[in-house]
Amino acid sequence: MLAFDKLARPVQKWIRSQGWADLRDIQIKAIHAIKNSRDDVLIAASTAAGKTEAAFLPLISEVYEAEKHEESFDLLYIAPLKALISDQASRLEAICQEAEIPVIPWHGDIASSIKAHARKHPGGILMITPESLEAMFMRNGSDIPRLFHSVRAAILDEVHTMLDSERGIQLQSLLSRLEIALQRPVRRVGISATLGDMKQACYYLQPDNPENVQVLDSKGGGSDLRLQLRGYVQGNNDAAENTISQHLFMHLRGSNNLIFAGSRANVEIYADKLRRLCEKQHLPQEFYPHHASLSKDHRSAIEKRLKESQSPTTAICTSTLELGLDIGDVNCVAQIGAPFSVASLRQRLGRSGRRVGQPAILRQYAIEEELDSKSNFSSRLRLGLIRSIAMIDLLLEKWCEPAHSGALHLSTLVHQILSVIVEKGGIDKRHLYLILCRKGPFRQVSTAVFSDLLRAMACCDSDLIEQADNGLLLLGARGEALASNYKFYAVFQTPEEYRLVSGGKTLGSLPIDNMIAPDMTLIFSGRRWLIKEIDDQSKTIIVISSNSGRPPKFGGGIGNVDDVVAARIFSILKQQDYYPIYLDPTAVDFLQEARGNFAQIFAHGRIVEIEEQYWLVATCCGTIKTTTLAFALRNQGYHVEIYDGFLEVRGNKKISPLPEFLQKIAGGYPCHLMISDANLNREKFHPFLTEKLLEMDALSSRVDKNALPAIAQSILSD
Repeated sequence: MLAFDKLARPVQKWIRSQGWADLRDIQIKAIHAIKNSRDDVLIAASTAAGKTEAAFLPLISEVYEAEKHEESFDLLYIAPLKALISDQASRLEAICQEAEIPVIPWHGDIASSIKAHARKHPGGILMITPESLEAMFMRNGSDIPRLFHSVRAAILDEVHTMLDSERGIQLQSLLSRLEIALQRPVRRVGISATLGDMKQACYYLQPDNPENVQVLDSKGGGSDLRLQLRGYVQGNNDAAENTISQHLFMHLRGSNNLIFAGSRANVEIYADKLRRLCEKQHLPQEFYPHHASLSKDHRSAIEKRLKESQSPTTAICTSTLELGLDIGDVNCVAQIGAPFSVASLRQRLGRSGRRVGQPAILRQYAIEEELDSKSNFSSRLRLGLIRSIAMIDLLLEKWCEPAHSGALHLSTLVHQILSVIVEKGGIDKRHLYLILCRKGPFRQVSTAVFSDLLRAMACCDSDLIEQADNGLLLLGARGEALASNYKFYAVFQTPEEYRLVSGGKTLGSLPIDNMIAPDMTLIFSGRRWLIKEIDDQSKTIIVISSNSGRPPKFGGGIGNVDDVVAARIFSILKQQDYYPIYLDPTAVDFLQEARGNFAQIFAHGRIVEIEEQYWLVATCCGTIKTTTLAFALRNQGYHVEIYDGFLEVRGNKKISPLPEFLQKIAGGYPCHLMISDANLNREKFHPFLTEKLLEMDALSSRVDKNALPAIAQSILSD
């Protein structure tokens, strides 16, 4: 039977109304897989391949054709962003209208009256974030079996963003808790961009039976790709930013584009420069910033403007527009600096070249320092440019980072312990371990570690939990205070912020740790402002227009570079005859310069003594392994700086020369890792863990102690 014929009549009618000549490859595969079996399914394809319809066309058909015996949600859709839920809800409402299946978006911006009605009369498709689902378990725990009694499947969107993350583990825990409440498995359908290791995604989707997950990949070569990597020299001023802004203005003006600028501060810098170029030439404004600190209204307006395409629009953004929001056709994607993963670059590039016959266009910009006699070795090796080349080459080879597993995720486990206690009103230790560890996602956590964690949570300094006379675990005073705050539902940090207000309109928010005072100027929302007033009680900053400013301080960390990327960086530095055709002349000069300096510095091996007690080490490893070696060296008293696949090491007369210590490591010397200086309290509930548990958590995720002998041996033998 043809895939189209397996769909319900109202769904077929909707497809005809769209004027589709045929279903797409991924949609045909998904219809057969979902309608012909009860297997879990992973739908993996590039942006705009029709993944959402691939999942929902057959599932909506099943809901329409099934006999309904009692009120219950029929499908559960979980997405990481509220904006993505709102976007997908509008798409699904059109499909579901003929079938008379309700679509219920559910997150913090949805009216309480809509939620109350849905709780009283559940049905149709519930579209929710992990945080809102967490709140539902905690506030209506006893009602979960009724609300989801007949749910046919859980659809997990953007699965690739969830792998081995705090929110990803939280979502796995919520799904296992749902199945325990229903006393039956719930089918899982994952929607994802193409991944480097589908096995990891299958394990995430179904830890008990990953081999039974059907993986559906979209065939087809995709769009033609046009790309260029341009190099720029950064002197003592912002000449490089000015030149890049002028190049972007000249080539992007008049069409829809995305500029991924890296940090939020960079977004503000380039948005301001591009806006001023429009004003200088008396042209309409078409360059707008987009990042998480800007107001929801501002971000929504930019997304709508991009999607409707009535006026040329370029969004200068962070990763906020990397995920699957429908923003229509984008002519070009620009990337300033190198991203930390090929997966991220692939996702961003997928925004371009979506129309038939339209190429995907990538304009990448690398800013390197002007070298002098005092330049650091990392600047001499042009590591930013080299990483960009490595990323692009691996992208062209269709490689993508695999997910890493084995982490304990103790911070998220603390969160889930508190959540389950609230849901159940109290629970004994063994049942709690069964729910979260034996049947849940925290399977790496032994009963001994679990007991240590409970003791840490119950100690007088923490006071998160306490044990009743009957043995049930209850919330302590501090646990009650934390769990009753709306910020508890998120497992990630939510820092205190000030609202920025101009003329009664909220522009966005700033982290509270910014050094701000009246009469200071700043750049925000792509414009320049003067601070007139700060109200600490309401956490509000009143601003007016200004002619000067600089971007404020924003939070945010850096990513990990994979071992494969690090190895490619060294391969590029060692080669002498490979010059990618996508490099402009300045980038070619940078590459030649980097290779010459690399050959000079590391002429006699991967460990070089530059001067007494000062070494440069080429680890040829990614961030985790390189950082692990750095921790081992710091524990011995060395001062270490970490770069992409390199270490800068300084010793002293009290410790042995570095090559001697590396020989000991290569021989199996039991290294201790000084990781306290790496800020162990990285996650939301880390402050409630003992030092032993913090170290254990770090060793399970951020370092690779077992790799040390091989790393040391490799460095010494080359």
